[in-house]
Amino acid sequence: MSTLFDVIAVPLSYGFMQRALIVAVMVGAVCSVLSCYLILKGWSLMGDAISHAVLPGIVVAFVLGLPLAVGAFAAGLGCAVATGYLKENSRIKEDTVMGIVFSGMFGFGLVLFTKVETDQHLNHILFGNMLGVTARDLVETGIIAGGALLIVLLKRRDFLLYCFDPQHARAIGLPVRALHYGLLVLLSLAIVAALKAVGIILVVAMLIAPGAIAYLLSDSFDRMLVIAAAAAITSCVVGTILSFHIDGATGPCIVLIQMGMFVLAFLFAPRGGLLRRRPA
Repeated sequence: MSTLFDVIAVPLSYGFMQRALIVAVMVGAVCSVLSCYLILKGWSLMGDAISHAVLPGIVVAFVLGLPLAVGAFAAGLGCAVATGYLKENSRIKEDTVMGIVFSGMFGFGLVLFTKVETDQHLNHILFGNMLGVTARDLVETGIIAGGALLIVLLKRRDFLLYCFDPQHARAIGLPVRALHYGLLVLLSLAIVAALKAVGIILVVAMLIAPGAIAYLLSDSFDRMLVIAAAAAITSCVVGTILSFHIDGATGPCIVLIQMGMFVLAFLFAPRGGLLRRRPA
């Protein structure tokens, strides 16, 4: 018992670990709730697209002396709007458009990054720097993640109907277009909040894995939200503590824990688990 206590208590005796754990939990909570809607809507690739597209916004914000979060949010939202415009005004399918837009913006961001002198480390942007979180980062992440989570929870029924059946949502008078772009704005905010935690590469895992795990283990949306949040927060806590003991990167450790949870859910889910299926 004392050994288990030491495993948990020793990392938390350091201030940087306490801040890392708080940021991880906040990011995990908002990403897990949004992941349920993305899974239901079939927008998993949209999170990948926006997360890659924020890089040029970060570089431009640095050059202009603006907060990096402002540039990241503007670039992410611009990517989402551009994707929607190209989809509605061309014969190309949405997944193809997203692939073109996010790869183009990510490449543009890399070119800008190599041409601009900055004290920002590329690895920290791509993979996060959770152990380097400052008190200011903590407040900034809390405001962004908390605001996004509050809006999602307040409008969860409207977003659910829009994701499940947009035509029915339009028929009963819901503002479908506003819900569409509102969900994209919230997704961009969640990605900005997760920049410090897991970076723009691994954030896509936090926007997919919790919802996928919950989808396998639940038969109602409310239960799906609870399971996704529990899985995300648990993986964030375990991954952060594990990274301290193995001297590994925190973001990848969190993602690996989530992948392990998904494999277990896929194999042992009460309904439809691979090892629970009866042979025909």
